[in-house]
This record gives sequence, C-alpha cells and structure tokens, in this order.
Amino acid sequence: MAIVINGQRVEDDVLNAEFSQIKSYFESLGNVSCCERNDEFRGYARQNIVARVLLSQEALRNHPPVPDAQVDEAIAKLKEEHGGEQRFFQSIGAGPEQMDTIRRDVEVNLRVRRMLEKLSENDPAPTDAELRAYYEQHLEAYKTLEEVRASHILKAPARGEQREAAYQELREVRAQLLTGEVDFDELAKKHSDKAEDHIDLGFFKRGELAEEFELVAFSMNVGEISPVFASPFGFHLMKVTERKPATAKPFDEVREQVLADCLADRQQEKTRKLVEELQAKAVIEDETPQPVG
Repeated sequence: MAIVINGQRVEDDVLNAEFSQIKSYFESLGNVSCCERNDEFRGYARQNIVARVLLSQEALRNHPPVPDAQVDEAIAKLKEEHGGEQRFFQSIGAGPEQMDTIRRDVEVNLRVRRMLEKLSENDPAPTDAELRAYYEQHLEAYKTLEEVRASHILKAPARGEQREAAYQELREVRAQLLTGEVDFDELAKKHSDKAEDHIDLGFFKRGELAEEFELVAFSMNVGEISPVFASPFGFHLMKVTERKPATAKPFDEVREQVLADCLADRQQEKTRKLVEELQAKAVIEDETPQPVG
C-alpha cells in the first residue's frame, strides 16, 4: 500500500525495504520470532518513511542547494566507504547510468543534514554540570565491557568416527576435575590437542571468540568446570579462572564522548519536534491498491 505525502507518492517497495531492514535489525538482537511483530515493524517503517519525506520536502523548500563540489566529495566518500565504485553501485542496487538520480538524492540528504544542524547551532554549549548529569543518567553507555579469563581443553577429531571417542575422553577428564583432586592445567597439557600456550586463553570480551564458546564462558562462575560442549573447532572443556565486571569509566576519560552524545540527543529531540510540526500540517494518505478487473 503506497503512501502519498503532500502529493509525493512513495511506492510500496520502498516501504517493504524499510520494513525488511527494521525486522532484520530486531532479528539480529535475537528477540524476534517469525512474524509475531510484523505489524509493529510496518508501523515503524511507515513512521520512518513519512519523517524522511517531510524533512526532505522542508529542506528543498527552505534551504539553498548544496554546491556541486560538495556533492562530488560526498559521493567520493561513499564510494570509499563501500570499498570502491563497483561495490558502491552493488550496495545501492544501481549503476553508473543512474548517477544523476544518485547525485540528486545525495544533494537532498546534504540539505537535510544542514537543516538539522542549524536547529541547534545557536544553542548554548552544555555546562559541565549538565554533562555530568547526562553521564550519570546514561552510565551504562560509558562502562567497560565485561571480561572473562578461561582455560580450556580442546579435542579436535579429524574424522567422524573419532568424535565419540574424543567426547568420552573429555567426559572422563571432567569427572576427574569435579573431584577437586587434580589440577586443570596438568590435565589440559595431557589431553588437549592444542599446544600448551593455547590452554590459558587470557581475558576476552563478548564477540572476540566463537559464539558457542562465549555462551558457556559468560554463564559460568570463577572456578566452575563447564560441561563438555561443541563448537566448529571440536569439543571443549572449560574452566573460568577470573572475571572482570563491567565498570563505569571515569567522567573525565569519556567527557568528549559524553559531549558528543549529549549534543546528538539535543538534535534528535529537535528533529522529532520538527517532524511533529511538519506532520501536523501535512496531507498524508494511504493509497489502497485498486482491484484488477
């Protein structure tokens, strides 16, 4: 179902593309099951499209064109960020023959960006007290990442028929470790398929090792022996030896990041209010497809 915003028609495939991006994002967070939130995501997609079109229309009405040299610079930067011209065109699903359209879109985006920057350009800089208050309110954003240190034993059987033997070997090793009468490192040196320097993995954060390994490591307490578990590398037996909890970085250390975040939030709030003002005056219609025949 297309949307017509102040006479500008937005096709259904644009809405579908926005919906797909939103759903993919929530799926990446692991909190979406099939189609249970599709209506919610379609609502988000519609809101995003309406906001972007209204801001573009406002920028085109009230802000001067961006010089060609700046458009060229922005396009060159996009190509570089995508790894070259060919990958740039592939990522946006276009070709060199559509460069005029691409230039128009980039120019409009630059106008919108300038318009939004102007919303806050006369605002006073946040005081130190305001920044400290923002820091306290958003403390989670300024914490170090939790870290775990672990030692492990790896069995990496080369052939399928060896997997059962490797699994059973690690089960027996685990039974010995649970008695508390043997040292983990000593058994690791004897049974691990990796060299001695791969037994102690040191400290690691989430996202640095295989997902299967991290799921186990970050669920364990210090001194705990894991069950035998599998990853693409083989079978593992792990012991967590230390943990470093997430801790807040000192304000002075992250002051510049706090300032940037605070200013970004200010602009986001002003943008939200501008969209509300534009939407209150806009004519927005959902265009229902006409039946064929």
